[in-house]
Amino acid sequence: MEKNKKKDGLWKEAYKKCRLSVRHIQMAKELGLNPKSLIKNIPNPHERWKVPARGWIEEMYAKRLKKRD
Repeated sequence: MEKNKKKDGLWKEAYKKCRLSVRHIQMAKELGLNPKSLIKNIPNPHERWKVPARGWIEEMYAKRLKKRD
Protein backbone atom coordinates (compact mmCIF):
# COMPACT_ATOMS: atom_id res chain seq x y z
CA MET A 1 0.00 0.00 0.00
CA GLU A 2 2.70 2.46 1.00
CA LYS A 3 4.79 1.68 -2.09
CA ASN A 4 1.86 2.50 -4.37
CA LYS A 5 1.37 5.90 -2.72
CA LYS A 6 5.08 6.64 -3.02
CA LYS A 7 5.16 5.62 -6.69
CA ASP A 8 2.01 7.66 -7.43
CA GLY A 9 3.74 10.65 -5.87
CA LEU A 10 6.77 10.08 -8.11
CA TRP A 11 4.55 9.90 -11.19
CA LYS A 12 2.91 13.20 -10.18
CA GLU A 13 6.35 14.73 -9.75
CA ALA A 14 7.45 13.46 -13.18
CA TYR A 15 4.19 14.81 -14.65
CA LYS A 16 4.99 18.31 -13.38
CA LYS A 17 8.76 18.45 -13.81
CA CYS A 18 8.86 16.82 -17.25
CA ARG A 19 5.73 18.62 -18.47
CA LEU A 20 4.09 15.38 -19.51
CA SER A 21 0.49 14.77 -20.50
CA VAL A 22 -1.65 11.96 -19.18
CA ARG A 23 -1.08 10.21 -22.52
CA HIS A 24 2.71 10.39 -22.03
CA ILE A 25 2.41 8.99 -18.51
CA GLN A 26 0.34 6.08 -19.84
CA MET A 27 2.87 5.37 -22.61
CA ALA A 28 5.74 5.47 -20.11
CA LYS A 29 3.94 3.02 -17.84
CA GLU A 30 3.27 0.68 -20.79
CA LEU A 31 6.96 0.82 -21.67
CA GLY A 32 7.84 -0.06 -18.08
CA LEU A 33 9.70 3.18 -17.42
CA ASN A 34 10.41 4.36 -13.92
CA PRO A 35 9.35 7.91 -12.97
CA LYS A 36 12.75 8.45 -11.34
CA SER A 37 14.49 7.81 -14.67
CA LEU A 38 12.30 10.40 -16.38
CA ILE A 39 13.06 13.01 -13.73
CA LYS A 40 16.76 12.18 -13.80
CA ASN A 41 16.97 12.63 -17.58
CA ILE A 42 15.54 16.14 -17.77
CA PRO A 43 17.93 18.04 -20.05
CA ASN A 44 19.51 21.20 -18.69
CA PRO A 45 20.24 24.23 -20.95
CA HIS A 46 23.77 23.01 -21.74
CA GLU A 47 22.44 19.72 -23.12
CA ARG A 48 20.73 20.99 -26.26
CA TRP A 49 21.31 17.66 -27.98
CA LYS A 50 19.20 15.85 -25.39
CA VAL A 51 15.53 15.22 -26.24
CA PRO A 52 12.96 16.24 -23.59
CA ALA A 53 11.18 13.41 -21.79
CA ARG A 54 8.04 13.83 -23.93
CA GLY A 55 9.97 13.24 -27.14
CA TRP A 56 11.99 10.44 -25.61
CA ILE A 57 8.86 8.56 -24.57
CA GLU A 58 7.22 9.08 -27.97
CA GLU A 59 10.32 7.79 -29.82
CA MET A 60 10.56 4.68 -27.65
CA TYR A 61 6.84 3.99 -27.98
CA ALA A 62 6.98 4.34 -31.79
CA LYS A 63 9.93 1.94 -31.97
CA ARG A 64 8.09 -0.57 -29.80
CA LEU A 65 5.00 -0.37 -32.05
CA LYS A 66 7.13 -0.92 -35.18
CA LYS A 67 8.64 -4.04 -33.64
CA ARG A 68 5.16 -5.45 -32.95
CA ASP A 69 4.11 -5.08 -36.59
